[in-house]
Amino acid sequence: MKKLLILALCSSFVLTSCVSKKEYLELEAKQKNTQNLLNTATVKLNDCLAERAASMARAKELEGRLADMKKTNSDLIESSKELTMLTSKGATNLEKSLESLKEKDLKINRLQDALNKKDSVTLALVASLKREVGVNDPDIEINVEKGVVYISLSDKVLFKSGSYQISNRATEILGKVAKVINGKPNFEAMVEGHTDNVPYNNGLLLDNWDLSVKRATAIVRELQILGVEPSRLIAAGRSEYAPLVPNDTAENRATNRRTRILVLPKIDQFYDMIEKEMKNLEAGGK
Repeated sequence: MKKLLILALCSSFVLTSCVSKKEYLELEAKQKNTQNLLNTATVKLNDCLAERAASMARAKELEGRLADMKKTNSDLIESSKELTMLTSKGATNLEKSLESLKEKDLKINRLQDALNKKDSVTLALVASLKREVGVNDPDIEINVEKGVVYISLSDKVLFKSGSYQISNRATEILGKVAKVINGKPNFEAMVEGHTDNVPYNNGLLLDNWDLSVKRATAIVRELQILGVEPSRLIAAGRSEYAPLVPNDTAENRATNRRTRILVLPKIDQFYDMIEKEMKNLEAGGK
């Protein structure tokens, strides 16, 4: 019985072993296929992990760049605000500067008009003097120097040598000058006496300073006699210290011995005219 049982078991084992071999081969093939699939999946997984790591690094880099861009953008916005404020202030300042320049330009134009007006009066005065006194006498010069009208008279027309007594010819010429001065009430007359460098030794006067002043006052007194208001007359002596030419010849010394009558606008009235123009300008700007 035991032998039969053992035999049966062996037969069963043999039969069972034959069936398992076939299945085993099938399972082994499936296992290889599955292993291949697993290997392929593992490779893909590793690739995906590598790509993920790279993507995360890239994302981190982009986040950093984004943060930098946001900061730069914020800085630009702040700079733009500051620039806008500066531009606004600059535009305001520029506008104020332009207004100031316009005002200054207008003031300059007003002052120029005042100066042109004075120059016109000066030219008219020169024309009047030349018409009254005449211009053909070489010992009489009428001209404009630095905006001032002057009449230069040689001493031989006015005085004798070393004297301050006025000649008859001088009275005739001064009468014509007085007529022009009286026709210009806003002008003053300053008389300048000039000598050469030869020392004065007549004994009646101290020196050339004294002689130049005496001659100037003599002319002033004559103009006063001829009707010119004394408040409009000025006497000045320059002695030998404002020569026209070197005192090295008799002819040059004769040239330097002269009397100049300067006809000039009253300074206070001239400035009053300018001040009036300025006040008119300020009133017009309000």
